[in-house]
Amino acid sequence: MDSLRKPPRPHPLSPREYEAEYPPHFPSSPDAPSSTLAFLPRKSKSAHRRRKIFLVLFGALFSIALGAAAFFLYKGVSFGQSIQLENSPRASFFSDIKRLAFSLVETKRPLLRGEEKERINILLLGRAGEHYPGRNLTDTVMIMSIDTASKKAALLSLPRDLYVPIPDTTLSIKINSLYQYGLSQGRDIRPLRSSVETITGQTIDYFFILDFDGFEKVVDALHGIPVDVVRDFSDPRYPGKNYSYETFEIKKGWQTLDGATALKYVRERHNDPEGDFGRAKRQQQAMQAIKDKAFSLGTLLNVFAVNDLLNALGESVKTDMPTSDMAVFLKLTKTLDTENVTSLVVDAWKKDSLLSVSHIQVGPVTAFILVPRVGNWSEVRDLAENIFRLDALAARRDHIRDEQPTLTILSLPGDAVAARKMKRLATEEMGFSEVSLVSMQSLENRPEESMIRDRSGLSKPFSLDELIKKFSLKKVDVFPLSLSPEVTSDFGIVVGSDLAETLSFEEDASGAVPDDAAFPEVFPPQPRSEKN
Repeated sequence: MDSLRKPPRPHPLSPREYEAEYPPHFPSSPDAPSSTLAFLPRKSKSAHRRRKIFLVLFGALFSIALGAAAFFLYKGVSFGQSIQLENSPRASFFSDIKRLAFSLVETKRPLLRGEEKERINILLLGRAGEHYPGRNLTDTVMIMSIDTASKKAALLSLPRDLYVPIPDTTLSIKINSLYQYGLSQGRDIRPLRSSVETITGQTIDYFFILDFDGFEKVVDALHGIPVDVVRDFSDPRYPGKNYSYETFEIKKGWQTLDGATALKYVRERHNDPEGDFGRAKRQQQAMQAIKDKAFSLGTLLNVFAVNDLLNALGESVKTDMPTSDMAVFLKLTKTLDTENVTSLVVDAWKKDSLLSVSHIQVGPVTAFILVPRVGNWSEVRDLAENIFRLDALAARRDHIRDEQPTLTILSLPGDAVAARKMKRLATEEMGFSEVSLVSMQSLENRPEESMIRDRSGLSKPFSLDELIKKFSLKKVDVFPLSLSPEVTSDFGIVVGSDLAETLSFEEDASGAVPDDAAFPEVFPPQPRSEKN
């Protein structure tokens, strides 16, 4: 019997060897028990098939992901190359690809400009473009600020008619003409950028310029934007392309605006009782709608939508933000609280407005301008500095009212206009309980600098600080003339040449919105004199 036995095998049989040695037994009837071994080869084929399917799917998904990554890298760099200013330093296409790729995968990203001080300021400009009158007029001047610590964002709009000094000259100009002036002098955006920094006291870290056609294409690339139209508009004199006019009508309420309608909505000002200030608010409203639509999941996951969006932007945008910074900035924007963006417009005509309406003569034309109501940019700077802490500004005003300060303003007879403006601001806006005016008949020459003397013994610090900051006053212990014993106010101010000149603009309180047709297409620079 031992001779009939097979010798033991040195190792276990494989499934294939087992099948060859012991053929599977298939039951002759459905009720007979089936052998487990009969299905062993079938399981092996099924597992092999699953592995094959998995590898094919993995390869397909990997190829798609790799293709998408390559597409976004290519589009990102192409976009960055197409929008850089012509006279800006430009790296090679492949260098930009490398920098953009590293910026997307690096765990420790490089800092953006301004991030070390926890605030990034971006100048946003809207210009007409090649097919419109005033193609380089920037009727939209807006600063987007990002607080990188609190992850908050804010928008501050400056009106197009703001009358500003041209840096490094003795000339002044409307702010919407300053970009054109820079181009004509071969200085591009530098004069406008410097002027905005002077006005707001904020360093501009980056800038973006978008023209009308680009705005329209962006909205169309997003398949429209939802906007709650603030009021009914009907304007038969809406300015179109190539010096044409058309009728623009739209009804109040929520609507999805296409590119052409959205452009008209943010440009319209004739039929708005707030004029340019109302337009600035609608521009901020549209920007928020574009941001919400562009950063929605449906848009970001749609390759065709992203392609259309970048194509639209690339043709119409100028900026100084490098491609690598754009990728970092995009990451940063995803962390921001964009549902609670602070939006402010520096305006005129209202009681708490920081600007006053005035006029200057430009040849035969009386030109409408806006000037700071206190004669300097201190209030605009204060607002820009505290745009993320508006409650601090309100608390400061409350402290001043609690101090119940009193003030005496001394001026030469010829400076009575400036003195009266200061009195109105101190009583109506700053909360001073009593302000008196004194004519300095005995003073032959006014001082160059306006000065303040604290007679409260530093008992009213909020009022003193506000006066010094608002009117740019020099603090002194002794006045150039003695005060009457009847003067018992907490503070005394002597109006000098600086305030006498800056507050000399005649104000227009009518609230009438100027007609665009009454003014030159590009406002010419004007010599800076005692009234500008």
